[in-house]
Amino acid sequence: MEFGITFKGFMEPARARKLVAQAEEAGFTYCWFYDSHILWRESYPAMAMCMEHTKNMRFGPCVTNPNTREWSAAASLFGSLAAQSGGRFDIGVGRGDSAVRVMGRKPARLAVMDEFIDVVKALVRGEEQQYGDVPNPIQFPWATGYELPVWVAAYGPKALDSAGRKGDGLILQIAEPAICKWLGSQAIEAGEKAGRDMSNYRIMAAAPAYFGDMDSCREATRWFPAMVGNHVADIVEKYGTQRSDIPESLTAYVKDRKGYDYSKHGQSDNAYLDFITDDIIDSFAVLGTPDDHISKLKTLEASGITQFNIYLDNGDEENIIAEYGRTVIPALS
Repeated sequence: MEFGITFKGFMEPARARKLVAQAEEAGFTYCWFYDSHILWRESYPAMAMCMEHTKNMRFGPCVTNPNTREWSAAASLFGSLAAQSGGRFDIGVGRGDSAVRVMGRKPARLAVMDEFIDVVKALVRGEEQQYGDVPNPIQFPWATGYELPVWVAAYGPKALDSAGRKGDGLILQIAEPAICKWLGSQAIEAGEKAGRDMSNYRIMAAAPAYFGDMDSCREATRWFPAMVGNHVADIVEKYGTQRSDIPESLTAYVKDRKGYDYSKHGQSDNAYLDFITDDIIDSFAVLGTPDDHISKLKTLEASGITQFNIYLDNGDEENIIAEYGRTVIPALS
């Protein structure tokens, strides 16, 4: 299993440099950043900074979207960071959540996301592309043929289909093994139906991790199921709750959800946390003692997860990284 960490844009630069160097030394191989430029500082300068303080760690947004940046500018940014890091750059892509909803804009349609992935990968590779209302073909004369790895964030049936057809990996913002297995199998099936070789397809579980007694762990991570609930509420609104390809355990917990404050996205002081139960927190995150973490991660690995990506949003970040390096990562190697 691979291990990653994810930063928000409020991490002070000096601390981020130290944490990413500590994480690489501890055995983490990915460092992801939220890409939500209004709620937090722009993430790509921070990635570029952290690249200079690591040797092997890979970087990328978790996740970007088709609506925030003009597509040639996005591709140029991604290709430049790939070159600057010596080929240590991936991207996660979704329809757009906090980055666009906080402005009152809607997420992109899945067909637009699919096209965005195709265009950006081709431009970074060095191919000529023409898209949308751009009248002239575009090609980067400086491109080196880099094959940009793309992970697609998905929960719903159509998004999972896109992930299987277009992605090199799948991002699931949840660490519940049965749900991860269910959703991952749908993406793999979609890729196989499209004629793709899915033998090296990767599936990420992105979620908080926290050590301590369970009451403390739950209090620190209660925000997370509420954030996941935004996406699940979209699925319920579109598909309902009586679909065989959507696990009931995923949709049931949002029935008492009353709303969400995007200005408090991913924060423990969000006003809309009342519907989150202890069982849901325990299920969605990785909590407890080091042995508890190891046990759950082994179950996730058996369910098809190939990367556990820790959202470092709860405090105690140095200790979490250190404990994973001492006990957890060696047990999953």
